[in-house]
Amino acid sequence: MQPTANNAPRPAAASTARYLAVSGKRHLFLTGGRGAGKTTLLKALLPLLCPEPVPGVCTRAIPGDGVDLAEVPSGRVTRVGVFDPALPGPENRMRPVPGGFSGAGVEALDACMESPCPWAFVDEVGYLESQDTAYRDALLRLLDKKRVAAVLRSQNLPFLNELKARPDACLVDLDRPFGNTGCVIMASGLGRRFGGGKLLAELDGRTLLDRVLDATEQGFSRRVVVTRDAGVEALCLARGVPCLRHSLPLRSDTVRLGLEFLTKDSPLDACAFFPGDQPLVRSQTVHALLLAAAGEPGAIWRLGYGQQAGAPVVFPRTLFGELRALPAGRGGGAVAAAHPELVRVLPALSPAELRDVDTPADLAELEGLLRQNPLP
Repeated sequence: MQPTANNAPRPAAASTARYLAVSGKRHLFLTGGRGAGKTTLLKALLPLLCPEPVPGVCTRAIPGDGVDLAEVPSGRVTRVGVFDPALPGPENRMRPVPGGFSGAGVEALDACMESPCPWAFVDEVGYLESQDTAYRDALLRLLDKKRVAAVLRSQNLPFLNELKARPDACLVDLDRPFGNTGCVIMASGLGRRFGGGKLLAELDGRTLLDRVLDATEQGFSRRVVVTRDAGVEALCLARGVPCLRHSLPLRSDTVRLGLEFLTKDSPLDACAFFPGDQPLVRSQTVHALLLAAAGEPGAIWRLGYGQQAGAPVVFPRTLFGELRALPAGRGGGAVAAAHPELVRVLPALSPAELRDVDTPADLAELEGLLRQNPLP
């Protein structure tokens, strides 16, 4: 995952495709400011969305000159906008070419509709496209007939707002794709069954905790490790990761302390709780989970495989009060169990992502799994 020009982390294509799949929605729209990586992500997504070549429309602005519309796969290019220095800047200084979008543009969208491919793409939809009634209507017809992956310009225009609000579309805002989400890494267990020091034990050359810290490194607004272990605290200090060391005995204490730490200075929209001993969760999975949580912000999102639901779990802000008031010794699972109607599950890449380590035998088994299927 690469940062965008505005320093927001950009989700990988694989994470975005998994989010779309679990959402059950028909279309995928990407938006964001200049340099956010919308077109780059769209190009990487198309082979994941459809195994065959996807037809579509590209519009490209030539600064100080005009805007061209290119039809894919025919390659036909038509000038649809011209630069007008008399218009106020710095944006929207192109005037539409009469008949451009309503002619070649509509024909290109019609060709997408006639294609046997179930998908089409449009890169991008902006203020010029919004001004042409015929092109707008053709785009709406395309959305009715095909699944569409589109780039929407980040502007407050009625047609763009209408598209972004469609209930059948996933909208990923690359200026802040993962929302305002915190992460509490639960590292307060004593590891008695392991013999102590569990989170600092190595799996294929890296400690269990290092693996979790790597998986959660990007995408969260803030994170904290909550622990009772001096060694864990030292590892976090060495990596520059905030750590809250305490001496309280209960799992509910860890949840409450972590949430209070993350929200003491500014609010969060959601918070993920991540076991410190679940070392094979991939960062791609974490990012897909965060995209899903940002896309349906009132839900509880958790990782699962088959009939097994597990961790990490992302809770919306509306449930923070219940998390802070957990019964003694209970974890966030009690809140999820109290609200089954809110629970959504993201399928893991494999059951290994859900595996935690309680004993040395568990660790040895995970070592064997990694030897058979090394993770990148």
